[in-house]
Amino acid sequence: MYDLLVVGAGPYGLSIASHAAAAGLNLRVLGRPMASWRTHMPRGMFLKSEPWASNLADPDGRWRLDAYCATRRLTARHAEPIPVETFAAYGLWFARNAVPEVDERMVSRVAARPVGFAAFTEDGEVLRARTVALAVGVMPFAEVPSPLRGLHPALVTHSSSHSDLGRFRGKDVTVIGGGQAALETAALLAEQGTRVRVLARAEQLRWNDVPPPGQRPWWRSARTPHSALGCGWRNWFYAECPDLFRRLPESTRVSIAATALGPAGAWWVRGRVEPVVEMLLGREVAAARAVPGGVRLETVSRTGGPRSLETEHVVAATGFRGTLDRLGLLSAELRGSLATTADGSPAVGRDFESSHPGLFLAGLLTAAAFGPSMRFVHGATFTAATLVRGVRHRLHTTPPAGKIPVPAGRGREAPWKTPL
Repeated sequence: MYDLLVVGAGPYGLSIASHAAAAGLNLRVLGRPMASWRTHMPRGMFLKSEPWASNLADPDGRWRLDAYCATRRLTARHAEPIPVETFAAYGLWFARNAVPEVDERMVSRVAARPVGFAAFTEDGEVLRARTVALAVGVMPFAEVPSPLRGLHPALVTHSSSHSDLGRFRGKDVTVIGGGQAALETAALLAEQGTRVRVLARAEQLRWNDVPPPGQRPWWRSARTPHSALGCGWRNWFYAECPDLFRRLPESTRVSIAATALGPAGAWWVRGRVEPVVEMLLGREVAAARAVPGGVRLETVSRTGGPRSLETEHVVAATGFRGTLDRLGLLSAELRGSLATTADGSPAVGRDFESSHPGLFLAGLLTAAAFGPSMRFVHGATFTAATLVRGVRHRLHTTPPAGKIPVPAGRGREAPWKTPL
């Protein structure tokens, strides 16, 4: 039986594994390293976050993105976006150097057992572990507007479904959304000869400013400090103080997680979009149906004005929603036992432990507890160190064989809800 099973091998899973290995835990890591970055993002995309804010986390801080870039004679400088392909290759380099061997099989189900957990791999093997860390990324949580959900994938896809946009050359495509994924997808489509438009609820698109220089007079830095999530004290708090964020009232945390750092395009993609991409702003899809040659969208504005359009394909760049009901990897019994927060995400304690003892969660699922940084690579640093500390604590308090840990379900007091 393993001390810890890490399910997922993206930035969070690999960072957790690196810390767990350094702590001497008997560990198994399952998943395809950096899979979503390698196979769910089109070639030509760039990271929106700064290079210095995009490091995976090992305990010694040795395997940083800039160190990888130095080995390949690449640059990792402030205000110079990093290609997604470079970041994915960096993650594989990190996995080779900072993590024990990764078992690239996928886990199909995780279930609770009288002591610990059982994880079922895609080829039928059952692995046992005293604790589990789920670091499944964002792919299980892709959000598609309800009017589009019943349409065939040949007509409607989520933006995360594409590693190659070449299939849309010469076609007519409508991208729904007003954030970076929508705008950069639209730019790439336009640049390859696709007729593309962006349809967004916002009356006006938001664009991030060009970041100020890394080195500034002290008084400018004091007024608007740099942070991994952007300039300003509020972003600095989200980036650097997730442990304090967790102490805010739940309603406040949930509201901030849902609204902070909302849809906006990076400064470096603006010039690639505005001159060439048609914009339909202040509108949302009310209904959609298949028609010969594509999709007919019925849209409404905030004032109720209807408008129809036909397009060959719809790309929903509408983000991700990390709720418990979408975590199909967990057995129904285990999923049903977990306490949730007001937004439907699993409740976690100060060490990322869920209300079921020994089950730890990471990434997007924990944004309502620890703040917006959990939606970004930067959050992996705090998560890895804190979660592994929680695992070590749990391993020292696991009941002897034969005693069944009782999970705290909805409405029950979770084991981590004790005075600090």
